Amino acid sequence: MEHRRLERRVRRKVEVVPHNPDWPRQFQREAERLAAVLGAEIITIHHFGSTAIAGIPAKPVIDMLIEVRDIEKIDTFNDALARMGYEAMGEFGISGRRFFRRQKDGRRTHHVHVYQVDNPEIARHLNFRDYMRVHPVEAAAYGRLKEQLARQFPEDMESYVEGKTDFVCRVERKAKLWRDSR
Repeated sequence: MEHRRLERRVRRKVEVVPHNPDWPRQFQREAERLAAVLGAEIITIHHFGSTAIAGIPAKPVIDMLIEVRDIEKIDTFNDALARMGYEAMGEFGISGRRFFRRQKDGRRTHHVHVYQVDNPEIARHLNFRDYMRVHPVEAAAYGRLKEQLARQFPEDMESYVEGKTDFVCRVERKAKLWRDSR
């Protein structure tokens, strides 16, 4: 996670809210919209991040991971995605990724991470999600950390993200071992 930086030095409100049981439905609705635009390029669409882990608080932004056949072709969809309200951010700090963010009424609603099917970042994200889903004590600890950091850094997204880094990296290592042992 050390290779990621979100909007360096830009002040943005950090909002962490209780788990919303509607987040999976919101993901599904947006996945259908994206599939209609990206069509045959898509292999699969995953819901990941904290909104995909039942019971834990999260920033109310749906994280989506789209696996595609050819990452280079995704750039040709930038205009179509812009018409859906998405801003194309390019790789945005992770080589081989295409990142899009969507806002509605001035609030972030979705982050879309697009990777070519063979990119190792896919496993990293999904291992973390799956591990947290079956380890509720660890997931609850993550939720508490997020709430504490949001209180500590209410207008500083960079510090909020940095505050999670050690915990996330530790869980990513555990999640990989857990996945490899199955």
